[in-house]
Amino acid sequence: MVVKLQRPILIGGLGLSFSLWMLESWHHSIVQLSELSLFSALAVGGGLWFFKRQRPKDSTEQLNGKLVDRATAESAIAKTEAVINQLAQEAENQQALEPLRTQLAQLQLELDRQNITLAVTGGQSVGKSTLIRVLESSQQRVTFQETAPLFKEVGNSSDTHILAEITKADAVLFLTNGDLTDTEFQTLQQIQAANQPKILVFNKQDQYLPDERASISLSLKQRVQDHVVAVCASPVAIKVRKHEADGAVQEWMEQPAPDVQQLTQQLSELLAQQTQQLVWTTTTRQARLLKAEAKNWLNSVRGDRSIPIIEQYQWIAAAAAFANPVPALDILATAAINAQMVMDLGNIYQQKFSLEQAQTVAGTMGSLMLKLGLVELSTKAITTVLKSNAVTFVAGGLVQGVSAAYLTRVAGLTLITYFEQQEIALDSGSNLNLDKLRQTLQNVFQQNQQLGFLQGFVKQGMKRLSPEVQAVEVG
Repeated sequence: MVVKLQRPILIGGLGLSFSLWMLESWHHSIVQLSELSLFSALAVGGGLWFFKRQRPKDSTEQLNGKLVDRATAESAIAKTEAVINQLAQEAENQQALEPLRTQLAQLQLELDRQNITLAVTGGQSVGKSTLIRVLESSQQRVTFQETAPLFKEVGNSSDTHILAEITKADAVLFLTNGDLTDTEFQTLQQIQAANQPKILVFNKQDQYLPDERASISLSLKQRVQDHVVAVCASPVAIKVRKHEADGAVQEWMEQPAPDVQQLTQQLSELLAQQTQQLVWTTTTRQARLLKAEAKNWLNSVRGDRSIPIIEQYQWIAAAAAFANPVPALDILATAAINAQMVMDLGNIYQQKFSLEQAQTVAGTMGSLMLKLGLVELSTKAITTVLKSNAVTFVAGGLVQGVSAAYLTRVAGLTLITYFEQQEIALDSGSNLNLDKLRQTLQNVFQQNQQLGFLQGFVKQGMKRLSPEVQAVEVG
């Protein structure tokens, strides 16, 4: 197998590996180089730079549930526009560009919207429709939007769709007719995490005795730490009995008036004081959702460009490890290759690295792999697959070569996943979060440990590294 190397960092790294092997061949009494010592040397060489860097901002940008001002909404729109512009720059013919730009233009108009939308949601038979009919007569400039019932089935995917629709509303009236179930509580937490202003409405309170009502209301307030209002949108009809002077008794059913005064008062105060803030908060939320959608398209474009680069370097690493008779030095060669891969992937994701920084990132990832036991686990897994055929297993450097390719692939996919979480044009490549990188590495490794994938990967490695066993099938 012939590998053409044109990158100076690759030549330097492989040359260092070869020199160390030659030195060991001349003098066997030289202290043996273990995997740990090599990884440690790589990490220490630039480790001070890595650990001195600040932690980056969390790209998920979850809000704390507070209303925002116009400046925050405008900033969110500007960030969304930056992502869309970046997508246009990197993929000018992307089919999603026109819909994204249309939605962006609509967000600008939303800033000055005067009417308010309230989503009314909850489980089945909690009185959503009835409450809306009662409230519509007293609330101006408000559009009530009833959702389909939640919790119709356990794990029903329609709940996800309903919650997505709710995010378009300016506030939420969440109805319950008793103390909260765990499912209801979790749904309220999801609404809170989306920065959705909400009021928990305890409806049908007339169906409980006075002491039961008080107990339920107190429990609701303690659990949600938020606005809780007890109402009775459609009170149960009561029997009225009238005794006449002549001793006759008349009876009839009388329908009490709805008891929603406390809720209408809260809504009136909310709309009078915070209409604009509600609109700006919704606009901010929608801008961030649109930015996430645009970022997904951008990541897809970048991913298509990144995978071939990872595949190129994984097989270069395989060839280097396959040809090197000293297993401990294979890791040094692979780390040198990974440093060049860090720079190439960083360029795609607008995360610029200097040569020194790229070497440090590669060494740090190698150190993490060793500390997490990924090197040993991957080698054992690949060895097990190769042992399924004695002919392939006896081929000298196949284990080292395929292992080097596999770890290089995991490193590349980890970098892609990590870079995808970064902000467009805001986070620099030199600002790395070690904890997040470690967690990402673990997740990517676990996702690529399935037996089917390993069998296919080993088969590819065999074809590239040992042409004489191309015809052999792996278990």
